[in-house]
Amino acid sequence: AAMRRGHLFGALCLVLLHVASAFHGMSSPAAVRLFGSGSSALVQRGKGSAGTPQTRMMGGGFGFGTKKKDTFKYTGTQRPSAWPAKLKPVPGTIMKPDYATKKNGNPDGHKHLKFPWDIHVNTEEEIAGIRQSARYAREVLDIAGAAVAVGVNTEDLDILVHEETIKRGGYPSPLNYHGFPKSVCTSINEVVCHGIPDKKAILKEGDMINVDVTVFCNGYHGDCSEMFCVGEVDEKGKELIQTTYDAWQAAINICKPGVKYSEIGGVIEDLIVPKGYSTTRNFCGHGVGTVFHTNPTIVHYKNKINNGVMAPGHTFTIEPMINEGEHNNVMWADGWTATTSDGGRTAQFEHTLLITEDGVEALTAKTESSPRYWWEEKK
Repeated sequence: AAMRRGHLFGALCLVLLHVASAFHGMSSPAAVRLFGSGSSALVQRGKGSAGTPQTRMMGGGFGFGTKKKDTFKYTGTQRPSAWPAKLKPVPGTIMKPDYATKKNGNPDGHKHLKFPWDIHVNTEEEIAGIRQSARYAREVLDIAGAAVAVGVNTEDLDILVHEETIKRGGYPSPLNYHGFPKSVCTSINEVVCHGIPDKKAILKEGDMINVDVTVFCNGYHGDCSEMFCVGEVDEKGKELIQTTYDAWQAAINICKPGVKYSEIGGVIEDLIVPKGYSTTRNFCGHGVGTVFHTNPTIVHYKNKINNGVMAPGHTFTIEPMINEGEHNNVMWADGWTATTSDGGRTAQFEHTLLITEDGVEALTAKTESSPRYWWEEKK
């Protein structure tokens, strides 16, 4: 899941927003969109009450409860989902995050982290809990990915993720997070992140889809996403997916104690820009563990923002969203779905990562039974 934030005011603005959030008891800065993709999660979706269908009936294509003509200028082929009347049920025996039963879905967050460089150091007990949730997230993602095929609709994927998460004694973290209505994010083609599953979103030959799974189990979140091809994707699409993967892996490879979080973005841009791609700037990676989205903020472009220094016990995501064309995106009226402004396709990968004493460990790494990409099979 990704975090979105305003970046026009740079590091100073971030600091001021973090200070403001600390005084007002918010889980994250008001201008930051967390979860949102992962990459990031949406902390605030504009004016009005977050999490209620009524806030999604204006402009940009949400027709829930109204027959008003949709005049929003979509940039690609994807269209909004119907807002569900109610959330999918989760058994009472399963431990739930603090936001699960709240009307607005707002989490409590890490209120003691007052600045961007304040990062929670997990205990051994906490690391064990995050590791378990991350393993479950990997298992569920693999199952969902195996179900991707021509003719499948994304609501089918949501049902599958919901059921498989519950089978493992977990809660699907996206469900009701700041009011998000589903258990997984499914982002097709030009959708950068936070696509909402729907029966009418039927996968077609040549589509590219990102499936973003987060599992909350026994008090801890594990977060990951991958790209999946629907049938045969064209060569340009495959190159975008592989380049995104390579840049993501290169960024992970520099992670170890003492490395500044600000160094991650430059590694990514150095690989993708020469190929004519751009990296999304307003959705970010994030800290994850007992809280779904927290410090550090991981931006995927070159920067000198002081978001802290890596240390053993830090857990966070790296989840670059790489675009065929320009980096700008547009938000739909549902407050969640972001699409490229030029309609170009986009790709994303995400791991939950742990900084160890001498390097980094991908807690959501593939298992021996996980599906492999065409370039991995060749090796």
